[in-house]
Amino acid sequence: MTVSVSLLATAAVLCAVGGILMLTRPLTRILLGAVIAGNGINLLVLAAGGRAGAEPLLYGVPLGQVTDPLPQAIALTAIVITLATTAFLLAMAYRSHQLTGTDEVHDDQEDRRIALRSEVRGERDELRERYRATDDVTDEERTRYREERRRLRARLRADRALQARGRDATGDLWHDVLGADPEDYAAQQDRPDADPGATG
Repeated sequence: MTVSVSLLATAAVLCAVGGILMLTRPLTRILLGAVIAGNGINLLVLAAGGRAGAEPLLYGVPLGQVTDPLPQAIALTAIVITLATTAFLLAMAYRSHQLTGTDEVHDDQEDRRIALRSEVRGERDELRERYRATDDVTDEERTRYREERRRLRARLRADRALQARGRDATGDLWHDVLGADPEDYAAQQDRPDADPGATG
């Protein structure tokens, strides 16, 4: 099977650029990365089919010279899937920009909270082992142990306060998830006694 080196190099460059773009935070760059990587993968699939052959006519063409139709069918399916992914990412980027003013993907607050809890729990266990390993603990070491415990509790409290400030949702499913228009939010800010579920 003969494979074009330039086709493989182009596919590799497209896949690398698309992968790098998909590792960034803005959704528009992730969208561009998905499109570019999809085109690179399509080129790889087509390169796997070998060199171009004769047209698959019904009569007069030997089967050994006909182009393999399977990579072309797979590439066509991949194009449709890339189109659907592009539409989904475009909708997500538009909705994110409509709600937050930016299309940047932020860290998940709950994941950060779980990671911080496990980190604080590990540090607290280390403190217990260090200060309770010996029987003759001085008052200075006991005071230092309490200060470290207070510092760890303060870290958890500060993270909880940060999460509480970060929750700006109205509590209405339609507005928070399914999509309210910016005019609805402006109307709610003008009328603070209005029902958050009411529109217009």
